[in-house]
Amino acid sequence: MKLYHFPLSGHAHRARLFLSLLGVPHQLVEVDLKSGAHKTAEFLALNPFGQVPVLDDDGTIVSDSNAILVYVATRLGRTDWLPADAKGAASVQRWLSVAAGEVAYGPAAARLVTVFGAKFNPEDVIGRAHVLLKRLEAHLADRDWLVGARPTIADVALYSYLSSAPEGNVDLSTYANVNAFLRRIEALPGFVPFAKTPVGLATAA
Repeated sequence: MKLYHFPLSGHAHRARLFLSLLGVPHQLVEVDLKSGAHKTAEFLALNPFGQVPVLDDDGTIVSDSNAILVYVATRLGRTDWLPADAKGAASVQRWLSVAAGEVAYGPAAARLVTVFGAKFNPEDVIGRAHVLLKRLEAHLADRDWLVGARPTIADVALYSYLSSAPEGNVDLSTYANVNAFLRRIEALPGFVPFAKTPVGLATAA
């Protein structure tokens, strides 16, 4: 498999992390977003939306990070990471929707402000991040993982932008359950860290 990615993209890290956790051999192809490589005709032929990540599985092209998680789990028959039963699959899908919604417009958007200079209102996106974090803190009060008794692609989908939330001035210090959840993911065999950027609350001392 070949994964087109950008190191500072949490969406791209999400896909890379899952491939690594599964021990799937893959080639990383860096797409330089700063130079506009994602807008070239060659890349747009892979993903007309001009976004990373994109997975090339021997000619089968899959774009969108959550779609890649579903594809890889299904392609490899990993029902431990993506349940096959209706309730389990729906429970995972609920959190993939959170990753594409509340995470994207909360902690991910807050980080876009500090790392890439996005024009979001910082107070709004930081506020949304804390609404989500409070809900996650409650959800994780009596469980280790978002769905069931073991990690699934739901946990992978939320990790990258939650772990990097301090870069967007989102303080995680009061969320003990969320922090413990992040540490559990980081302890999984095959874990690869998300590239750190010294901005926001993560500014190097």
